[in-house]
Amino acid sequence: MSPVKYFERNALGRDFAVGDVHGVFSKLSRALDAIKFDPAVDRLFSVGDLVDRGPESDQALDWLAHPWFHAVRGNHEQMAIDFAYGMLPSHHYVRNGGGWNVANPGPARREFAAAFEVLPLAIEVETANGLVGIVHADCPLRRWQDMRAVLAGPSGEAFQEAMLWSRDRFTHENRDNVDGVRAVIVGHTPLVRYSSLGNTIYIDTGAWIARENRQFTILDLDTLRPVQQSSPGPWT
Repeated sequence: MSPVKYFERNALGRDFAVGDVHGVFSKLSRALDAIKFDPAVDRLFSVGDLVDRGPESDQALDWLAHPWFHAVRGNHEQMAIDFAYGMLPSHHYVRNGGGWNVANPGPARREFAAAFEVLPLAIEVETANGLVGIVHADCPLRRWQDMRAVLAGPSGEAFQEAMLWSRDRFTHENRDNVDGVRAVIVGHTPLVRYSSLGNTIYIDTGAWIARENRQFTILDLDTLRPVQQSSPGPWT
């Protein structure tokens, strides 16, 4: 598995990024219908966390099989991997929404883990206006192009942990740009509406939180503006 996967510019259709899915794939399908997503030419990039919390986590493998759907690994995919290999206690996994997978038989758990293990930690997408990076939680680097070397180096494990779990940039309101990319698209931190710190854009708007009837943010990668969400969000 290459930790960083590169996609050339889409010459035929549109490219979008979507926030954390967390097992509400029917809702995502309706959102794609609303923007007239065309699977013959358009592509959808996911910031990860396809599973847990929502009722349709078992559909994740079907979505990953779509040739137009591409996801980075999120911390919830990592938990599914760790659980399958006996590295995560079931009670901790259940508290984080993994009860559906705890109930799975061993072969099914391993099937999900195998599919999630090959997901890249980062995706690069060429657009008409420059390169866009996608990670789940954060890119804790000043320069995007250093990522491959850092992941392969002695601090690679700690850096991967930050890519999957960190909220430091958000907590400290760090507005420093990540150089070498037009923008870094992340999820992981659920917000009422999409926002940004420097050129890091947060697009998990909690569509999976059923009690609040929130909607997906689907970001057009050419414009870096949302095309589907419940209320307008700022570009700060």
